[in-house]
Amino acid sequence: MLITPGSLLATINTPEDLRKLDKSRLPQVADELRQFIIDDVSVYGGHFGASLGVVELTVALHYVFNTPDDQLVWDVGHQAYGHKILTGRREKFHTNRFYKGLSGFPKRKESEYDSFGVGHSSTSISAALGMAVASQLQGNTSRNHIAVIGDGALTAGEAFEGMNHAGATDSNLLIVLNDNCMSIDPNVGALREYLTDITTSQTYNKVKDEIWNLLGKMDKLGKTAQELVSQVQSGIKSSLLEQSNLFESLHLRYFGPIDGHDIDHLVSVLDDMKHIPGPKLLHVLTVKGKGYGPAEKDQTKWHAPGLFDKVTGVIQKKIYDTPQPPKYQDVFGHTLVELAEQNSRIVGVTPAMPSGSSMNIMMKAMPTRAFDVGIAEQHAVTFSAGMATQGEVVFCNIYSTFMQRAYDQVIHDVCIQELPVIFCLDRAGFAGADGPTHHGAYDLAYMRCIPNMIVAAPMNEQELRNMMFTAQSDEVQQGKQAFTIRYPRGEGVMPNWRTPLEKQVIGQGRMITDGEEVAILTIGNIGNYAVEATEMLAKEGIRPAHFDMRYVKPLDEALLHQIFSRFDRVVTVEDGCVMGGFGSAVLEFMADNEYMARVKRLGIPDAVIEHGEQIELHRECGFDPKGIADAVRELLFTSRAVTV
Repeated sequence: MLITPGSLLATINTPEDLRKLDKSRLPQVADELRQFIIDDVSVYGGHFGASLGVVELTVALHYVFNTPDDQLVWDVGHQAYGHKILTGRREKFHTNRFYKGLSGFPKRKESEYDSFGVGHSSTSISAALGMAVASQLQGNTSRNHIAVIGDGALTAGEAFEGMNHAGATDSNLLIVLNDNCMSIDPNVGALREYLTDITTSQTYNKVKDEIWNLLGKMDKLGKTAQELVSQVQSGIKSSLLEQSNLFESLHLRYFGPIDGHDIDHLVSVLDDMKHIPGPKLLHVLTVKGKGYGPAEKDQTKWHAPGLFDKVTGVIQKKIYDTPQPPKYQDVFGHTLVELAEQNSRIVGVTPAMPSGSSMNIMMKAMPTRAFDVGIAEQHAVTFSAGMATQGEVVFCNIYSTFMQRAYDQVIHDVCIQELPVIFCLDRAGFAGADGPTHHGAYDLAYMRCIPNMIVAAPMNEQELRNMMFTAQSDEVQQGKQAFTIRYPRGEGVMPNWRTPLEKQVIGQGRMITDGEEVAILTIGNIGNYAVEATEMLAKEGIRPAHFDMRYVKPLDEALLHQIFSRFDRVVTVEDGCVMGGFGSAVLEFMADNEYMARVKRLGIPDAVIEHGEQIELHRECGFDPKGIADAVRELLFTSRAVTV
């Protein structure tokens, strides 16, 4: 089912087509673009509210600026659907986030209009500033460089680092602050309150309009007049607001706030601003989910709702006849509350993902013991470390891909100082339709090489609960080691998952199925694929043994000695990078102990794997059930042929 665009939108294949229109036609373009996004996402799924909120801004930016020569950088990219539709990808947009289809985020190799690939927050200002400085070095002073960043993404340290540097340059940079008081969940922190002060100061907003009219004519004034107007504007801002303007203090000329849904005014303001030299910031107020009532009312729910009936607003849910396994994130959330009820020292920390990680369950049950620190992974880790120095038992929940942003803090602030912070890494392995920016491919490799770190991965919900129970125990907390537990996105395998909590022996694996000739060693949830593979092979008379190792660090060396003493053919399976990961750890053990065996490592190869359903990506990389069975057959029959 292809979505039919409105009559005007159907004529726009590039921003050049858009710029041929009279300004009076832009509201119709915006209306048709918004309807196209609603129609498409309701049928095919994807991110929703963020793109609806910036429809007018997207149209205005491409209308005013000469993209792709002018460089437009979207932060995160959840909000870039309208951008993609206007830049030659409308007819393919139904493939968005599907295997082999369009990426859900801006991607450099997908379009010349995607000037910078994104997916993680808060990179836009630094990237656009780099482009602006490069243009200066190349003698191009006419090119514009625009970074569109949300107020949620602005809380991350890199955004402030970029603004701090930008203010010390004379680069042609425009930062558009898309302020909707939301990231995926409602924003938190002092910056949110500061932006609220700006947007609600009636006196300031009345006077700044008069200042704006003067600044819009700056190109007609001499240099001395420009400096005078700038000083007057800055002084009025400081005197009318309760505190000095944060952005002006960083030497970024501040304009706004303005209505981000008034497309006529947006175009006028942006057209004026592109003639104002130097680094500047435009504060735009928008509503996430604008134009679709249910999405405006419940912005978190409609961030990425899945398929829905656009008329009734009913989100489609699968109905099952039997109980289904829960999502791993929900097992984490409920188990954390269960543990916290028994252990008063337990606290929870998440960087802006309370609903995505299910930390919101504890935030609701125990609001004084669970903390959303905003999009600030580095701070989340060091904040957790600080609490750990005082004896708190900290569960720091971060998506695997976002933990990459706080790696130095894990080493410097946690492990070197022997602090027992518990890291729960959600979305480990392939993240699915979000693609390579969100895949949790590397945590097994980058965590296991750090001293004073335990690394574990549960095969099912019961194992996750037991690992959490073990990590918070007095024995482990007094052992001065951090504890990483990684688990995948999506559902587990146990409908009856509320099992009694049992303490594990750290570093101890287990045998799932005994067998002969070939041993399959797995880590984490992917071990359930090995169970399927052994059942497939059993029908052929092939009976490999299967071991769930549970821990990558420390490895169960006693179990590995038994395995390599019995088997000279071994398959390792992990939903992580094969370079430096679980399979590499097994090879290191084999080499260090002078065993001789043929080992086949299955996992994510040394390549960027694109988006798709998790099973599609597992199949592509050869560690779905069939791929595991094929690896066993290859080891078994190739070695038999060589023996003959």
